[in-house]
Amino acid sequence: MDFARSSDPAVQRQLDRLAALSPGRDILGLERITALLGRLRNPERRLPPVLHVAGTNGKGSTCAFLRAAIEAAGLVTHVYTSPHLVRFNERIRVAGKLIGDAALAGLLEEALDAAGDLGASFFEVTTAAAFLAFARTPADACIIEVGLGGRLDATNVIPKPAACGIAALGIDHQAFLGDRLGQIAGEKAGIARAGVPLVTLAYPQAAEESIEAVVAATGAVRLKQGEAWSVEDGTYRDRFGAVALPAPALPGAHQWLNAGLAVAMLRHQDAITVPDRALAAGVRDARWPARLQRLARGPLVGEREVWLDGGHNESAGEALAEALRDRPEPHLILGMLANKDAGAFLRLLAPVVRSVSAVPVANHEHHAPEDLVRLAHALGLEARACTDISCALEALGEPVLIAGSLYLAGTVLALNGEAPQ
Repeated sequence: MDFARSSDPAVQRQLDRLAALSPGRDILGLERITALLGRLRNPERRLPPVLHVAGTNGKGSTCAFLRAAIEAAGLVTHVYTSPHLVRFNERIRVAGKLIGDAALAGLLEEALDAAGDLGASFFEVTTAAAFLAFARTPADACIIEVGLGGRLDATNVIPKPAACGIAALGIDHQAFLGDRLGQIAGEKAGIARAGVPLVTLAYPQAAEESIEAVVAATGAVRLKQGEAWSVEDGTYRDRFGAVALPAPALPGAHQWLNAGLAVAMLRHQDAITVPDRALAAGVRDARWPARLQRLARGPLVGEREVWLDGGHNESAGEALAEALRDRPEPHLILGMLANKDAGAFLRLLAPVVRSVSAVPVANHEHHAPEDLVRLAHALGLEARACTDISCALEALGEPVLIAGSLYLAGTVLALNGEAPQ
């Protein structure tokens, strides 16, 4: 549960109702969301052309590249992502702007009232509210990020998206998706639709086999990196030709793949027109908070060099370690939820960080800082337990990296006065 809070009393009343639906647990399945949307006259059937994005890591960044490119083309898009970092409103961007409090309160109330006795979850009601907002406000496109998995995710009710995409795959949410990459790949590929482009990266064999099986069963049109498209040395290529791309605004070599995935999705759909100049501008201009983000001068960090990343699983740790390899070693401030593999994450970062300061993740079940310290010591790292972020920062030099949890990242952004806009 995200323990969402709002300074607006009308929004908070609905968030309190929302929090009571599925405290502390995720629920997968399409029965409840289908019934709920039916009671709301099926807004999912009246959305602008949808770009649907799944993946273990990188799906949020891919959505950011999609949005930036579409807007650079002079078009208007809605965006649905999760989780929020500071304000619940971040999940629903209507016609380019975060949803306002008055509209959010009304939509949540409408969706909650309709949910009635369905047993709908926090995410299902939120998804229904987003679809209501998107169906009622004109736009040229709609970018929808999968919440968890794909096949049974509440977003997977769009009859026929303009294009679907799958970002990087890794092991996460094992209780829901399985603990083998092939299982996870099959769940993510469950967003595929007959005749719809399914744009993907290239994956290990087990994942490839699962995705190909889903493609064969659904009749989706798979467009795989390395076969249908590629991005290398600043050039994107597919059967339509080549596009020169600037370096992504989002740091890290892995962002080239996310940018390439977004470009491929836009070039292989025919619902909207996004010229090459807009694709390049989208890669250059996309912003996505808490993805190796350099924090601005603020009340928490002052003028120090502090970086923030919400990565919290092994594949995210690999990407983060690679991004840090040619940088000065940072002091790591680490906080992680209890259901994440802290040992695997820390093993990957150990060679590229100077020290570890372990902190709790407020309002969530988390690894005890003392346990994280023991893991760090076992890897030969200097480490200490701290009560909070401010305490951790006090004794550290520069640079600093704060990582391990999107919820922790949200706390940091709030304390530093950098809530996403």
